[in-house]
Amino acid sequence: MLSFDDLKAQVAEGSIDTVLVCLVDMQGRLMGKRFHAGHFVNGAYEETHCCNYLLATDLEMGTPDGYASTSWEGGYGDYVMKPDLSTLRPLPWLEGTAMVLCDILDHHTHQDVPHSPRAILKRQVERLAEMGFDAMTATELEFFLFEKSFDEIRKDGFRDMAPISGYNEDYHILQTTKEEHVMRPIRNHLWNAGLPIENSKGEAETGQEELNIKYAGAMDNAAYHTIAKHAVKEIAWQQGHAATFLPKWHHDKVGSSSHVHQSLWKDGVNAFFDPKDALGMSNLMKNYMAGLLKYAPDYTAFMAPYINSYKRFMKGTFAPTRIIWSVDNRTAGFRLCGDGTKAVRVECRIPGSDMNPYLAIAGMLAAGIAGIEEGLELQAPTTGDVYQGDTGMIPGNLSAARDALHGSKMLRAAMGDDVVDHYTRAAEVEIEEFDRVVTDWEIARGFERA
Repeated sequence: MLSFDDLKAQVAEGSIDTVLVCLVDMQGRLMGKRFHAGHFVNGAYEETHCCNYLLATDLEMGTPDGYASTSWEGGYGDYVMKPDLSTLRPLPWLEGTAMVLCDILDHHTHQDVPHSPRAILKRQVERLAEMGFDAMTATELEFFLFEKSFDEIRKDGFRDMAPISGYNEDYHILQTTKEEHVMRPIRNHLWNAGLPIENSKGEAETGQEELNIKYAGAMDNAAYHTIAKHAVKEIAWQQGHAATFLPKWHHDKVGSSSHVHQSLWKDGVNAFFDPKDALGMSNLMKNYMAGLLKYAPDYTAFMAPYINSYKRFMKGTFAPTRIIWSVDNRTAGFRLCGDGTKAVRVECRIPGSDMNPYLAIAGMLAAGIAGIEEGLELQAPTTGDVYQGDTGMIPGNLSAARDALHGSKMLRAAMGDDVVDHYTRAAEVEIEEFDRVVTDWEIARGFERA
């Protein structure tokens, strides 16, 4: 991390000449401007501006209609980007560069824009703080590395893509040694940027990687996740490779997830732990988990925001299919980890690698708070192969998740109608765009035989 005084000193000596001033968009990407560092420290650290369409676009940066917050009719005005100087950090993989994250404020009121991802998560963190708790989370980033670069793959029409390895490399040291020219700078640069990187490993597919970051407060963890995801792509590009966080890039390949570990702490102690309980679970934890389970359909659109997101929910792939919990069981949507210890926590295995961590974590915290407030009782854990069964299914497609989000009284109370309606529209845009496209599958299947 960098203090503002440290930044000014490094700018004066010439070791930093660029500051990336970034917001987190609806898709969880970094958007913003590159400032000359001298101008930033001389005044731009107070605020800058951006077009308000940045929180109403799709993945292609299109400007679909239907958003209440902004439109062609509204003229697409400005938001204020207010740098949060506590997030200043160097970016060691970019020469002479630092970055800062911004809160997004209304240009006239200077209040948080409610549907800004940082504001959405901040609101749930504040609700827990009012209850006396700190939300602690950790995310796992899974992704694929490819032999070719982004540009080469794009120019080839995204066909015949070859992963960087030729076989399942789960925990495989020999194969991951061959990938250290990418993974080592990812670990080291992110560590030097102030992210508490734990490790990387091969995952359960050809060319699949996993990066693990130590647990932290929910706001910090979401920032770590967002910065790490951005860095993976940039560093892979620097080494001549492409990296994708698409959850299911090929129907024959295992998908990529982003598991979220979570617990509530009070006065520096894990409030989920009760040594008198057989599994070490406090009543607070049981209420919280019951909320996660009851309301999982409501926030699934935050965990799986695109058409492709739902392609990974398949039996026998370590991706869950059911909203159910079990003890240290990777076939369940929710896994109890560290049972019987002070590290007891719940891992949600539903989110895909394409999630926006601010939105997904906010949805989980809101559901957990509801479970506590409603005093929900946690059902007994399921044992064995949780894939065997057809109850409590995860919404099967984005349309079903959209409907659950739109109809969620819990999320409307926790986040506000404007936020729920905004992200409902985001899901609708994705569905509309997909529905109008003719796919390769349709052509190959019906060109001659239809």
